[in-house]
Amino acid sequence: MSPLLTPRRVVIGANAHADLATALRAARPDLELRGSKFTDVTLDDLIWGDTYLGFKRPLVPTMGNIRWVHSTGAGVDAWFSPHPLPRDIVLTRSSESFGPMIAEWALARALAISQQLLDLALCQQERRWEPRDIAMLRGTKAVVVGTGDVGAHVGRLFAALGCHVLGVSRSGTGDPAVFASVVPVSELSRVVVDAHWLLLMLPLTSATRGLISRNVLAECRGAVLFNAGRGAVVDEAAIPDALAMGWLSGAALDVFETEPLPDASPLWTNPRVIVSPHISGLTTIDGAVAGFVECLTAFERGESPRWIVDRDQQY
Repeated sequence: MSPLLTPRRVVIGANAHADLATALRAARPDLELRGSKFTDVTLDDLIWGDTYLGFKRPLVPTMGNIRWVHSTGAGVDAWFSPHPLPRDIVLTRSSESFGPMIAEWALARALAISQQLLDLALCQQERRWEPRDIAMLRGTKAVVVGTGDVGAHVGRLFAALGCHVLGVSRSGTGDPAVFASVVPVSELSRVVVDAHWLLLMLPLTSATRGLISRNVLAECRGAVLFNAGRGAVVDEAAIPDALAMGWLSGAALDVFETEPLPDASPLWTNPRVIVSPHISGLTTIDGAVAGFVECLTAFERGESPRWIVDRDQQY
């Protein structure tokens, strides 16, 4: 879509489509809106509209007359797999920062593990008085894979508690005020060897799919794995073996290759795994609408929005 074009008919495909529509009408009453769950969006809707607002791709073979897709989430992998969005459709993403929420998600689980809160809760239920040593986060090493907005927020909280925070990124760069050092992805297997916390805060792209392989996990020496990015970044099938072999001492997982996590997954019942249902960084109605309106305003000014997704990097 050329920035000279002005979107006017917006198809909202989301579970919260009614709330999004209400907020968007309040912000921009000049727009025409249609809304439903993304599973219920029809080809007729997409032929009617010029713009699509939602996190997931509609279950129809083409995007009709849509010329702009705005993802309500930071991750846009749904628009690249299994079929990439045509390049003549502009793809933008949410401006909302999920870093603060995901950072608190990660820190809560790190403290729960180091303070042995799950076992202490079980002891309380069973009226067992079992004194034990409690470890501190201070002095431990946190390896944050992905040094963008989310990774920087995570690193900042862990550093505030005295952790040595090292970053891993495609470019080998990150905020020097947060990361003691940053290394390129090629050095991942080296830096995980002495990591206490291995925190995955990166999007799913063709380059990151399967990045945390069995071989990488085998280099760990008792790290706790966190994943708040995308499930397919990790060889999920290797996690139970990694725990059994002592490569990992625990895992806190918010995202999975298949969601909801299948009943048969051994991750449900492993006592060293903390499962959460993809809630570490939730889109808000206000945040989703603010990002959309910001991009829309840029188009109307004949400008390219700053939240346009790079099709080659896929974020």
